[in-house]
Amino acid sequence: MTHLPERLLAGYKHFMSGRFLSETQKYRDLARDGQAPETLVIACCDSRSAPEIIFGAGAGELFVLRNVANLIPPYAPDGEFHSTSAALEFAVQALKVKNIVVMGHGRCGGIKAALDHKSPPLSPGDFIGKWMSLLAPSADAVAGNSLMTPGERQTALERISIRYSIANLRTFPCVKILEEKGKLKLFGAWFDISTGELWVMDSQTGDFVRPDLN
Repeated sequence: MTHLPERLLAGYKHFMSGRFLSETQKYRDLARDGQAPETLVIACCDSRSAPEIIFGAGAGELFVLRNVANLIPPYAPDGEFHSTSAALEFAVQALKVKNIVVMGHGRCGGIKAALDHKSPPLSPGDFIGKWMSLLAPSADAVAGNSLMTPGERQTALERISIRYSIANLRTFPCVKILEEKGKLKLFGAWFDISTGELWVMDSQTGDFVRPDLN
């Protein structure tokens, strides 16, 4: 009897004979000392845009928070269940990360759903629809622009969502205070799946530019 998909077991076998074998001491140190990543990456659930792969990170280097369309909701201490806010709180307050990167990506399904008002709910709960309604005002403005092509509207909202999440990060007191003290820095990035290009948000203008890798 197989208790996991064969592809996962094959991948685990490769991990044990490859990376784990060559980095055994590193894993032992992480197990003994705990994790101390300097950067939190807030990324989409999309299987094509894994931050650890894109940034070439090893075990213990990144604390990764992934959800649909890499969104951070506004600070809302209302006693309800907030998984994204809980992960953010842990990264900032317990791990004391020094950097937060919100990374969006091209061809995001969540963003496409936000732009397509005719798309029916995937289930009676419409969890994705409710989640993406966080972007409703921006999505309505972008969707109503007839001078843009569908692809341009998609990319525009993907990048707007990054600015939106960064703005919402600053509604969390722990983030706002630490950023003002210079102990925490916020960044935005957008990854193009088809070309591998990474675009980084200018903190002053909000524009996305290609970083100089030379």
